[in-house]
Amino acid sequence: MAQLTICPKFEKSISLLSQKWVALVVYQLLLGTQRFGEIQSSIGISGKVLSERLKELEHLDIVKREIFPSTPVVIEYSLTEKGYSMEPILRTIENWSQVWIK
Repeated sequence: MAQLTICPKFEKSISLLSQKWVALVVYQLLLGTQRFGEIQSSIGISGKVLSERLKELEHLDIVKREIFPSTPVVIEYSLTEKGYSMEPILRTIENWSQVWIK
């Protein structure tokens, strides 16, 4: 039987999505633009880890970070087009979990 070779792009995508908190951060941002504290309290993630994940997702052009110069400075996070394109994947996982996870 021939051995299947896993596509490197598929492997990289699964590696990203399976990284702890990444899918939950993206899922939360599907609701719209949010500030750091809103994301943190919604999913119960530590500030340090959330900061790391947001930086990584921004670097990958999945999340957009917008700074508003005011006092205090306001920073908002939102999904890019690339980030929103993950919605069908996350919704499919959500639907699967409703049927199969007890």
